[in-house]
Amino acid sequence: MIEISGMILTRNEETNVEDCIDGLRWTDEVVVFDSFSTDKTVELAESAGARVVQHAFENYGAQREAALKVAHTDWVFFVDADERIPPALAAEIRAKIERPERGWWVPRHNYIFGRLTLGAGWFPDYQLRVLHRTSARYDPLRPVHEEVILDGEAGHLETPLIHHNYRDRDHFIDKQEKYTDIEADLRYDQGLKPKYRTYITAPLRQFWWRFVTLRGYRDGLHGLNLSLLMAYYELQAWLRVAQRWRQHP
Repeated sequence: MIEISGMILTRNEETNVEDCIDGLRWTDEVVVFDSFSTDKTVELAESAGARVVQHAFENYGAQREAALKVAHTDWVFFVDADERIPPALAAEIRAKIERPERGWWVPRHNYIFGRLTLGAGWFPDYQLRVLHRTSARYDPLRPVHEEVILDGEAGHLETPLIHHNYRDRDHFIDKQEKYTDIEADLRYDQGLKPKYRTYITAPLRQFWWRFVTLRGYRDGLHGLNLSLLMAYYELQAWLRVAQRWRQHP
């Protein structure tokens, strides 16, 4: 049988890590790739039988690239600590890695503020998470919303991964603040400069894309709220790009 590692990237995930490990018992090894947690993540992971490797966090893409290299198997299944693996997904992955594809896109059911969210870009939300280890690498130019460079074809799975995303509005804002700073750095490094109209057109386009094109309206007021929040952070990204240009013209 072809072997696969369950790979969990963690940083202070003591409330999630044990349940996530339990969902990966079907893999041939479970690795917790930890960026020096200060809570009980490491202790709990080791008690649950996972192999723990610690590695300083640089960015999301670099962290996954480093994690790929520590697996002892030919295949790696990346899972975040707040994600859960239904038995049907485990069975589907086991069957699919026998095929010639070198990677598999996994759909996700995102629960945002405790509600399954099917619009505004949160479904099917495919993630390229099942990777043939020596056929995959992460694009160093994408430090956030990381992208896989795959030597070979990728297929699509049918069973969704369960993602308990954003517990509440405060949790959402905390994460978006971090993502927005990283995105602003990326745009600045690419030499992108906002024009005056960008501060109006960019958030409007983001809202239209989320609420209309990606059918955020399907989720009613919940979808409207999320679309407005994402438009706000698109505005924030460009404001922070402009701030970087003022500081370092």
